Amino acid sequence: MASLPRKLELFYDVLSPYSWLGFEVLCRYQNIWNINLQLRPSFIAGIMKSSGNKPPALVPRKGKYMMTDLQHLKNFYQVPIQAPKDFFSVILEKGSLTAMRFLTAVNMEKPEMLEKVSRELWMRVWSRDEDITEPQSILTAAKKAGLSEAEAKGLLEKCSSDNVKSRLKETTDAACNYGAFGLPTIVVHMDDNKSHMLFGSDRMELLAHLLGELETLSFTIVETFLTLLPAKFITLFISQIYAQRMQVFLSKF
Repeated sequence: MASLPRKLELFYDVLSPYSWLGFEVLCRYQNIWNINLQLRPSFIAGIMKSSGNKPPALVPRKGKYMMTDLQHLKNFYQVPIQAPKDFFSVILEKGSLTAMRFLTAVNMEKPEMLEKVSRELWMRVWSRDEDITEPQSILTAAKKAGLSEAEAKGLLEKCSSDNVKSRLKETTDAACNYGAFGLPTIVVHMDDNKSHMLFGSDRMELLAHLLGELETLSFTIVETFLTLLPAKFITLFISQIYAQRMQVFLSKF
C-alpha cells in the first residue's frame, strides 16, 4: 500500500530570486515525488524584520557574489533570471507588499491559479525588469497567467481587505514560527508528525534525502547536466548507472 503524500510547504516572496528557483524545482518534482506541495505566499520584509536579518545585497561582498551565483543557477536550472537594472530601487524601495497580497487573494479565491500567477510576477520583476507594484502591472500579470479581467480586478480589490491582510500576516508569522529568517523556506512534514525546516533553493539534495527520493533527484540532475553538454559528449554518460536511474525515475509515474 502506497504511503500518503507528505505535506511540503513552500514559503516564498516574488521579490526573492532564490524563491523562484526553489519554486520551479519543487513544481517540477511535485508529480514525481510523493508530496503534497502547498504554496505559501509570504512577506519577506516581515520575516527579515522579525529575525533581525537583512537582504544579502546590503552586504557588498554578498551582493557581488549573488549576481554571479544567480547567473550560474539560471543556466543550471534553466530559469530565465535577469536582475533588474535599478536593483536597489526595485528590491529595497518598491518592495512586494501589493504583489504578495494579490497572491494571497489568489490563494484564497482561486488556488488552482496560484502557481501560474506567481510565475508571471517573477517573470516581470526577475526576467523582464517590469513593475510589480502598480495595479495595472499586477492585472497584466494575472491576465497573462490565465485569469479573466473581471477575476483579476475582483482579486485586486480584495487586496485592501482585512481578510487578505490578515492571511498574509498569518502566513508570514507561520514561517517565522518555523524559524524562518529568509526565503525560500521549505517545511516538510514527516510521517512521524515531525517537521523539518530548510532554508534556501540549494537544499534539494537534503530534502530528497528526507523524503527518500534521492534516486529520482540524482537522475534529474544528470539529465539537466546532459542538456548543457555538446551532443558529442553525451554518449560518454550513457552508462548502466544512468539506465538504472532512468528506470527508477520512470517507475514514479
